[in-house]
Amino acid sequence: MSHRKRTFAVLAGAAGALLLASVSMPAQTMTSGKSGSPDSKFVMEAAGGGMAEVAMGKMAAEKGTDPDVQKFGQRMVDDHSKANDELKQIASSKGVTVPADVPAAEKAKMDKMAKLTGPAFDKAYMADMLADHRKDVAAFRKESTSGKDADVKAFASKTLPTLEEHLKMAEQTNARVAGK
Repeated sequence: MSHRKRTFAVLAGAAGALLLASVSMPAQTMTSGKSGSPDSKFVMEAAGGGMAEVAMGKMAAEKGTDPDVQKFGQRMVDDHSKANDELKQIASSKGVTVPADVPAAEKAKMDKMAKLTGPAFDKAYMADMLADHRKDVAAFRKESTSGKDADVKAFASKTLPTLEEHLKMAEQTNARVAGK
């Protein structure tokens, strides 16, 4: 057998072995550390968004002039801090490292918001929270129904009612603050 034919035979055998192994192995999910999975993407986005909620909530609790805005901000700090801790534990158990800081896009929003004061801050914060929680509810609802990783799916299902409550609060507070 020529060198070329022998190389082809070895490569064909290796490809066949890989194909057989991939057919007999279960599909990878986040539990195997696959970083590109939808579950992993959800974890990364939820972690970054949760950190932003806490940071902006602190800002609202301090800078907000409307008592309901301050109360909403503090609620974001309390609820999202708790959810973030739980999500970090799940991610850690899966070998996934969550972001250490607020995503750049969220930082840019925070920088703009930090320059606002009084009712302008209250309106901008609540409008952002309304839009953000609409996105969050949709993402958590999707993960809770179609997630592949059981732990991540359970986290999304458990957290979804709180986010839906946040959305209702944001709708009510935003309507009142925007009408001023």
